[in-house]
Amino acid sequence: MKSKLAGVGASKAVMGASLALLLCGLAASARADAIPYPTPGVVNPVPYTFKAAATGDVVAYFAGSDADFTEELGLQVNGVSTGVFGLNNHNTAVGVSLNLGPANAGDILTFVLRTISPNIGDAFSDPSLNGTYDGGVGIQHVYATSYTATPPIDSIPAGTFVAFEDLPLPTFAPLQPNYNDLNFVVTNVAVNVTDPVPGPIVGAGLPGLIFASGGLLGWWRRRRKICLAGQSSRSAEWRR
Repeated sequence: MKSKLAGVGASKAVMGASLALLLCGLAASARADAIPYPTPGVVNPVPYTFKAAATGDVVAYFAGSDADFTEELGLQVNGVSTGVFGLNNHNTAVGVSLNLGPANAGDILTFVLRTISPNIGDAFSDPSLNGTYDGGVGIQHVYATSYTATPPIDSIPAGTFVAFEDLPLPTFAPLQPNYNDLNFVVTNVAVNVTDPVPGPIVGAGLPGLIFASGGLLGWWRRRRKICLAGQSSRSAEWRR
């Protein structure tokens, strides 16, 4: 009888330790950076104002891409291009850096997505500049959030994570933006970021984390870009 009770006690101790580890893991997940874009298929409604945090260079680090289009990154400072473009999304390794040019503290920064192939022009991190690209009213083409290297992306230092969506909207249908076409982390940048993650994810404990996991699963299922050549067949698939 004594040995059985000891076994039960040991089992309870193991279960308690396992639960503690699980809760620690969930807490760590809750603190993780909100990368990738949490609501794929929905246009990001959040406006951002990017400014130079201090006088000095603005440096971007390539953080990946899932685009069919070929694109490069540029920068405008107070509406004037620095003339620097790079971090080609098809031939740049994750972690490679690009000095986009100098800025003074408080300068307004506008990131530029230059789509090279097909040659359809530039999209901007400022929606008010995207009218030409979108064939009408400009739509938000970036998602931004704090990047604290939790978890790290290669050896990229902490900064601001920015991800572009390259589809001219609503030119292409069906509309499935995933904000994963040219991703980068930029340093020396201050940004007004309003978290677009739905309420149940933030501060909602386990139900919120389950909801977030479902969103990430949906992102992986829908992560491939809709191509011009396959619009009709994929439209039927998404309608199902």
